[in-house]
Amino acid sequence: MIGLNIQNVSKEKIGATHGVEIDALFGEYRGQIADIVTRLYAEKDTEGGWKKWLNLGYDETLAKEILAYAKTVESHYEDLVILGIGGSSLGGYALLKALLHPYWNNLSREKRGGFPRFHFIENVDADQINGLLDILEPKTTLVNVITKSGTTAETMSAFMILKEWLEKSLTQAELKKRLVLTTDKKKGLLRQIANEGGYTTFEVPDDVGGRFSIFSAVGLLPAALCGVDIGELQRGIKELDAVLKNSELKDNPAAQNAVLQIYYYKQQKPISVFMPYSYRLAAASDWYVQLWAESLGKKKDLDGKVVHEGPTPVRAVGVTDQHSQVQLFNEGPNDKIFTFIEVTQPDQDVTIPQQFNHIEDLQYLNGQPISRLMGAEFESTRASITSNQRPNVTLTLKKVDAFYFAQLLYFLEVQTAIAGALLNIDPFDQPGVELAKVYTHALMGKKGYEHLVDEARGVKTPATVQ
Repeated sequence: MIGLNIQNVSKEKIGATHGVEIDALFGEYRGQIADIVTRLYAEKDTEGGWKKWLNLGYDETLAKEILAYAKTVESHYEDLVILGIGGSSLGGYALLKALLHPYWNNLSREKRGGFPRFHFIENVDADQINGLLDILEPKTTLVNVITKSGTTAETMSAFMILKEWLEKSLTQAELKKRLVLTTDKKKGLLRQIANEGGYTTFEVPDDVGGRFSIFSAVGLLPAALCGVDIGELQRGIKELDAVLKNSELKDNPAAQNAVLQIYYYKQQKPISVFMPYSYRLAAASDWYVQLWAESLGKKKDLDGKVVHEGPTPVRAVGVTDQHSQVQLFNEGPNDKIFTFIEVTQPDQDVTIPQQFNHIEDLQYLNGQPISRLMGAEFESTRASITSNQRPNVTLTLKKVDAFYFAQLLYFLEVQTAIAGALLNIDPFDQPGVELAKVYTHALMGKKGYEHLVDEARGVKTPATVQ
């Protein structure tokens, strides 16, 4: 199971100024955490509570439906295009980048086991869209459109472009086979389009926000279509969930890390650095940034008081950012808490060969496994951060596979929900994002939004600003 090491927040490790007495701190929060965790799990089936993501790891019926569909299209397509944005793309992309070959799209069909290459269109950049269409063949492309409402401008515009592109080469019967839509079960524009066109659909479940949707069809469908073992994803979640539903703080690592993150946020350390030491987990950093920022960055608390809460997440990747950001991390403002991700076993290792034997300063590398160098880089960076009195915690994965990757993401989801409760804010809404969507509708000329054009252009002071 995933492990958590919190020793580098203690006074013994980073000194009295920035360190804490861990037992004393947890003693202060013990009762509050017991209430938060108990309430979180008690409300996981509540309509309108937006906590049903806690059930996704147990939905074996969904997994069977996805695998049955994946079997029907297996080996029929060279390319899978996923259209989505935010929670509809970041999770799926992180999942595929973590669990497939690092250069999956460059492998031959045979080496991919007959599974398709994958491509995400998560922006409205004409260069990205046109560039992708230049390299795809309509007859061998499957498109997965993901939006619960069907009103997401970025996703629907890309869908309209891809649909027209497909229609130029395919009959309507062929087109139906090349589109699979992930959307609301009953309502919304994409559901209407699906019903009218007779397209295959999967559901974005009710009461599951986008950034918590990775273990629904939003993430599981692209994963299964590319050959990921989604049963292992669910098995990892179920094993960890048995621990995380524990209301006793000393036995719940996600609650412990939530306490530490929010404690340091309130101690003038508003920046949360997420730094995996794994190339395959780089995209998980992007997913974490959305999860943490969109969940915890809120203007008002649950009592309606204006608080402007929210720690700022920062993405980093080891060892790359040792040569980019670590100078600031070590000697800049001590306003951060660090979460390192350690992977103890690579799938494959590489031995550094004996080269340049005439150069003495390179001899220490000869015959060493590259994983040892990665481990040394991680340990040295963590040691330097600690010696500079910067609080840090480490999450340890045995390996990057479906089982452990699911545990990492589920751990962070539960941690985020608990952190939101500690801040007395709603971690499941995103009113700041919704306002920008409304302004986009106005600027694009959507009927009914004409009165907001001047506000969107900054000509008129928005009525929402006090």
